[in-house]
Amino acid sequence: MARAFNFSPGPATLPEAVLLRAQAELLEYRDCGASVLEISHRGADFMELAQRAEADLRALLSIPDDYAVLFTSGGATTVQALLPLNFAAPGQAADYVVSGHWGKTALRQAATAVDARVAASSEGGGFRDLPERQGWMLSPDAAYLHLTANETIHGVEWRQLPEFGQAPVIADFSSSIASEPLDVAKFGAIYAGAQKNLGPAGITVLIVRPDLLEREGQPRAPVLDYRAQAKAGSMLNTPPTWNWYLLGLCLRWTLDQGGVDEFARRNARKAASLYAAIDGSGGYYRNEVAPRARSRMNVPFFLHDPALDATFIAQAREAGLIGLKGHRVLGGMRVSLYNALPEDGVRALIDFMQEFQKSHG
Repeated sequence: MARAFNFSPGPATLPEAVLLRAQAELLEYRDCGASVLEISHRGADFMELAQRAEADLRALLSIPDDYAVLFTSGGATTVQALLPLNFAAPGQAADYVVSGHWGKTALRQAATAVDARVAASSEGGGFRDLPERQGWMLSPDAAYLHLTANETIHGVEWRQLPEFGQAPVIADFSSSIASEPLDVAKFGAIYAGAQKNLGPAGITVLIVRPDLLEREGQPRAPVLDYRAQAKAGSMLNTPPTWNWYLLGLCLRWTLDQGGVDEFARRNARKAASLYAAIDGSGGYYRNEVAPRARSRMNVPFFLHDPALDATFIAQAREAGLIGLKGHRVLGGMRVSLYNALPEDGVRALIDFMQEFQKSHG
């Protein structure tokens, strides 16, 4: 069996070494006599697995010791709905910087539980750039300021975060976490669905400063209370054990490869070479994002003739390149360059793009 180069935006490609390890351990995890899918999440073997995953995540991201780390079921959208319940008082405002589709989603998820205010938005320009800092309208009484670090659909990324103001910043890092060094201490909380750089879909990482966990928040069931989840070690209810196991394998793989410093170098090379190929195509391919806002993780582009889109996707699949179809919001193509996507895959894609232009120019 030949594995393709998978450019899917998520669920995304996983390291082959991780998949092989999971395959080898599928029937029996260590000497348990059963799969990790079958053993108790409160047993010693799984507890050790969970503790090791947290330790590896703390090491990978240099998480301050006093920050809580939670592994929650569901995705980032679930977290977005729970943020105001946990960190905002009834009737309190929360500011949202909207730089793309997922920023709008976060705003919509929060609006039922908080006075969600748009502090800044780049929607008027089609989300092709980031909102200029001087135009932000921050609420003096905001419970927090939310932003999306990287927009997977529109392909914009905050590389240099501006000064924010007084409210704690909560950021969605789903599609850029662990891709380069991150100063966690600048944030009140960060969260990330695992299915980009950390593992499979179905489990989410939430990293929270202690003062936010101490907030009373709003009435909510205990299972939706992040304070309760933190006290229970993310095991207030049965967690997604298989997803947690795979996340742990991915974290260990990332550390063994050299950690975030090494992946920062790899990801910079991958993105630079792809953007150079697009910009150097004479307009045959185009990326419409302002250069300063271009994402390293997700690169949308368009062919000069949309009638060629289906042919491009079909022939790319024949060449062993999959997951390139753009999101329905934008159309065109989208290339996701997460940690597990090797540089050879980007080179193969660029070669294909150049050959396609020659054949269909």
